[in-house]
Order: sequence, then C-alpha cells, then structure tokens
Amino acid sequence: MKDVQNQSDTRGVEIQKVGIKGLELPLAIQRKDAEDIVIYSVATAGVTLPAHYKGTHMSRFVEVLNEWRSKKTLGIDIKGCVEAIVQKLDAKCGYLKFDFKYFINKKSPVTGISAPMCYDCFFEGILDNYGEEDEEYRFFLGVKVPVTTLCPCSKEISDYGAHNQRAIVSIKVTYPEDEHIWIEDLVREVEKCASSELYPLLKREDEKYVTERAYDNPKFVEDVLRDVVLLLRNNDIIDSFEVECESLESIHNHSAWAYQYEG
Repeated sequence: MKDVQNQSDTRGVEIQKVGIKGLELPLAIQRKDAEDIVIYSVATAGVTLPAHYKGTHMSRFVEVLNEWRSKKTLGIDIKGCVEAIVQKLDAKCGYLKFDFKYFINKKSPVTGISAPMCYDCFFEGILDNYGEEDEEYRFFLGVKVPVTTLCPCSKEISDYGAHNQRAIVSIKVTYPEDEHIWIEDLVREVEKCASSELYPLLKREDEKYVTERAYDNPKFVEDVLRDVVLLLRNNDIIDSFEVECESLESIHNHSAWAYQYEG
C-alpha cells in the first residue's frame, strides 16, 4: 500500500516534536518497600521529523509503548522506551511522558488508621542527538503534593482563629541515570515543609491534632517554597529542580503563588 507519510515535503520546516498525546494505558512500576503495581497512565510521545518527510508513523509509537508497559519501570529507566521509539521512527531526538496517579498509604496522626492518599505524578524523558557523540538523556520526576497552609498574618492580627487552606506544592526534579529518588521519599519530605500534612482519613482526635498543628506552624507560600528549595538544594542527587507552591486562599477568590527554578 502507498505510504503517504514517507512522501517528501518541500516547505523546509523541521518539526521539533510530532507524535501521540493522551494515550491511556496500564503501566507497571516499582514501589518502595512494597509490591510492584500496575497504574493507569496517560502517555505523550514524540520525535523530531526532518523537513523532507511529510509525516511520521503514529502507529509505531503505540507499538513501542505496548511492548514497554509491563517492564516494571523505576522511572528514570524509561530511557529504554525513548530509545526504542527513536529507533522505530528513525529519528534523532525523542520525547516521552507518563502522567499518572500514585497512591501512598498514610496513617492518621493520632488514631493510626491507614488509608490511601492520591498524588498526581509524572515520568518524563528527553533524548537528544541519539547515536551521536553529543547524545544527551534527561529524566524528570514530577509530583504534586497537597498540604495545608495557615496564614501567619491572619494569626497575628486576629483575637482568635486564622484562615487556613489547602495548598499544592508541585515539584519537578532531574538526577543522573545511576541514581534514584522514590516518589514516597520526595512526598514525605515535602509534606514536612507545610503548616500541616493532609490525610485521607481523620477521626475527631486526628482532626484536633491537624488543626492545632497548623495553628502552631503558620506559613506563607513564601515560607513553604523556601523550605522546599532548601530541602532540594541539600539533596546531592538532584541536578536541577522546579518548585511551585499555590495556596488556594480561603478568604480570596484568587490563589497566592510562588515559584523557583534552580539548575
């Protein structure tokens, strides 16, 4: 059959990324101190397309991802999948991202009742100049950690009470291929930087503890961001990072927000 994608194009535009987005598939991943699990993930994959090619072969992305979905990945080792995509598509550069929800069992602070807590995460791999002397692979681990913030100013000026709210700390880190950071460890450390952690299940004793914990530990988004930045700076494994803290203000119809990139 005629292969239209392989026909030539005369417009002289090399496409930086072309491929598939929103592919839903099960993905086997390894967990810290627990059995491997299969998660629901949404994949985005792409390659560079030379200016003289009319199109890429979309089905080949799905073929590779279908082969790799059961390989029990740690995250950083998705390099092998990116390499397979680049080889299959005869490209020099490749991109792959898995977005997924990850559950970690958390115990309530007083009663110790365990329940699963959900975190939005992603694995992202970028491969440039495949097979050449200047070949480069970069891996990014991303996670969104929901926490509680309590306003120091509100506490200071009020005779009683202080406004508090949920905040989202978004982290994106990169590190060498021969190292590894567990999602569980990153989440635990980030949660310590907030006024209080969130919990999926709280009894009355737990709710009292969380309320008083936040009141005794007031923090602006600036405070949370700075504490997370120091945490990541002190991690010798991490090469670069992005941190964003968004506080969903309970007394405003807008959010308070802070951002930092270092690398």
